[in-house]
Amino acid sequence: MNPYETQPPRAFWRSAVAEPGPTAVTDLWRPKFTLGQDEPVLTAGSCFAARIGPALLEHGMFWRDAEPPPPGLTTEERAGRQYGVFSFRTGNIYTAAMLRQWVSWALGAATPPEGSWVENGRHHDPFRPTVEPDGHVSLAEMLAAREVTLAAIRTAIGEASCLIFTLGLTEAWRERRDHTVYQVCPGVRHGVFDADAHEFHDQTFAEVHDDLTAAIALMRAVNPGLKVILTVSPVPLTATASDHHVLTATVHSKSVLRAVAGQLAQEDDRVDYFPAYEIISGFPFRGMFFEPNLRSVTPAGVAFVMSHFVGPVTRRAVAPRAADHTDRSGEAYCDDALLDYYGPR
Repeated sequence: MNPYETQPPRAFWRSAVAEPGPTAVTDLWRPKFTLGQDEPVLTAGSCFAARIGPALLEHGMFWRDAEPPPPGLTTEERAGRQYGVFSFRTGNIYTAAMLRQWVSWALGAATPPEGSWVENGRHHDPFRPTVEPDGHVSLAEMLAAREVTLAAIRTAIGEASCLIFTLGLTEAWRERRDHTVYQVCPGVRHGVFDADAHEFHDQTFAEVHDDLTAAIALMRAVNPGLKVILTVSPVPLTATASDHHVLTATVHSKSVLRAVAGQLAQEDDRVDYFPAYEIISGFPFRGMFFEPNLRSVTPAGVAFVMSHFVGPVTRRAVAPRAADHTDRSGEAYCDDALLDYYGPR
């Protein structure tokens, strides 16, 4: 007798993966906790996180939109200003460092910088430059708009049952002086890149772990019961600022993020890891859930991921919904997709 003789079929590659085939793989996730349909759930993170909130709503869960649009905006204006994308209008939060930064600002643990990027007389927020495509008429208006978002984060964290945070990147651009982290490199979309003021930094395992641990501790200081589900975005890097090939840079970044997410899930009973990354990018699925650009996840892929999520976390059966393959919303909210403009043609 050896320990493997008592393992269930899900523990063996042949019975769990090879024989059923990709779309019939089951029992991928056994959540630590359940979520009731009335429990407020927040979503934030990289562009893949933009697909999760609407999918939760479609499955009857309580996705908390803490910063709804003001009255009078058209559907196009709401989409262009990124209302209804994440639980608050931060835009993409690609790194653990930026999550810690936004939470620290919202909860008063740090003070955000007050400068703006000015172009053609309009003021753009350096930390979410695409949220207001046309910018603001003044610095005061820009700071007031940011305060609305910080207030939304503050309120939502205090009331939420769970935060689903999608880790996207380890690569970041930051201020040399104080390491304030930008969403995208200055000069990519608004702003001016200054090599004396701005630096590239690729976060290590220890740094990602420290930032996530600190962010969770800050949130639990105001909401001790907050649960956290971590995911890793399957969307590859659009471009890398390292000296590595973009493929190896992508694998490195995702590997670090996946390892940290797993480590935190082992350390904390109220932190769990959901394998969206494995479901979309794992080689048993043969890339079937990617668009032809090999970056954007198809609506069918999102539906497949959510069918593995909602059923286990709510303890009820959920079938994958039919997908509209003309949807491109996943790419629309990937701010780092702007980097493709600077690539060779």
